[in-house]
Amino acid sequence: MFVAVPRETLSGETRVSIIPPTVSSLKKAGLDVVVEAGAGLQAHHSDADYEAAGARIESDRKKLLEQADIVLLVRGPGADPDFPQDDLAALKPGASLIAFLDPLDLSPRLLEAAERGVTLFSMELMPRITRAQSMDALSSMASIGGYKAVLLAADHAPTMFPMMMTAAGTLKPTKVFVLGAGVAGLQAIATAKRLGAVVEGYDIRPAVREQVESLGAKFVEIKVDVETAEGSGGYAAAQSKEFYARQQQLLGEHLATVDVIITTAAVPGRKAPILITEEMTKGLHPGTVIVDLAAERGGNCALTQAGQRVAVNGLEILGPVNLPAQVPVHASQMYARNISTFLLHMVKDGALQLDLDDEITRETLVARDGKVANARMLEMLEKKE
Repeated sequence: MFVAVPRETLSGETRVSIIPPTVSSLKKAGLDVVVEAGAGLQAHHSDADYEAAGARIESDRKKLLEQADIVLLVRGPGADPDFPQDDLAALKPGASLIAFLDPLDLSPRLLEAAERGVTLFSMELMPRITRAQSMDALSSMASIGGYKAVLLAADHAPTMFPMMMTAAGTLKPTKVFVLGAGVAGLQAIATAKRLGAVVEGYDIRPAVREQVESLGAKFVEIKVDVETAEGSGGYAAAQSKEFYARQQQLLGEHLATVDVIITTAAVPGRKAPILITEEMTKGLHPGTVIVDLAAERGGNCALTQAGQRVAVNGLEILGPVNLPAQVPVHASQMYARNISTFLLHMVKDGALQLDLDDEITRETLVARDGKVANARMLEMLEKKE
């Protein structure tokens, strides 16, 4: 089978779906790997590197896509809002495309790809089960986001993170508060601790307390009754408006005592919950830095603007987007391992064989034979009608 690795087209996307060291595992499985010329350059992998690993290089993108049986991308239609129409037109019906697709947003471009008969698999829908851990690209990228968020905060904070004993006196460590203790939040906690900050973490799921404390941070308890702590896939569940109102009130009192706030709360397919209202920002002390990792989904802070730095009332509010693309070498290494492991999970005797009794295959399948196949998407489409 012909596996195509095209160059990413979204502005600022530096990752590549397959790196040279993973080509050999695909070749051993009987797959013919063809890489678009220059696809890996921004992740520091040359065409010669791919050729040395056994891949072929194709400079004609249209020809690459027209011949492909399987297309591997970082951002496919849906996750790339400007996914090229020419690319969609070039894909042959029955070809399989595996990528981040942002499927629960029901993008018109994604639905068009489904209608064209492309078999679509979404890396976001990977079930969080033990068998799929090596394929969990969301967790891989979230860990990079948590790491980079702390570096951003350290760069913008008016204080240094570690306590320092100097001839000019003792410098108090920066106090960092991390909202949300999922993969990104835990990595942010660990990174802030490495830099010497005093770190606190909060999550509506009491079960993560042990994980927060194991990293040397203090778990902050906010006395508000949680309706449903955990939703599908291990994510924190969405709560009612009344819950968030009470949470905001109690959080506001605590946030006035910290220097850096990193927010990570996001529920797939929904707008991110507002955890820090505009009114709450007025109670933060000047110099406070907020890094909002939910910026792409609307933000956890009411004043967040995706991709922008907002300065207001002496605060800095950062809304970074696509942080993994700022670390293209390691981000591509991790993603390539995730996507190639997933692909090989479905390849038998050199061909893609779909076993819909298998949870991994079934849950990640978005569309097949010209129709949406994912149960959650179908439910959302019915509600829209």
